[in-house]
Amino acid sequence: MANHKSAAKRARQSKKRMEINKIRKSEVKTAEKNLRTALAEKNKEQASELFVKVQSLFQKLAKTGITKQNTASRKTSRLAQQVESL
Repeated sequence: MANHKSAAKRARQSKKRMEINKIRKSEVKTAEKNLRTALAEKNKEQASELFVKVQSLFQKLAKTGITKQNTASRKTSRLAQQVESL
């Protein structure tokens, strides 16, 4: 347990931020899963729509520091190749 008032506040902030980050990561994973399903079904129109959403979500995660920029770029690039190959 925190011994100082400021340390207690930081602990509260950290816990709150962790919950928000967990929600955002989950949202991205779900969107990516939906995109991969569309790719498996070879539905180019739906995959193109979902790719735009997934790309945006990945960049938001990278911008806020939840994931690394290189990770977001790598995943976006690989998904873009798969969408284009349909």
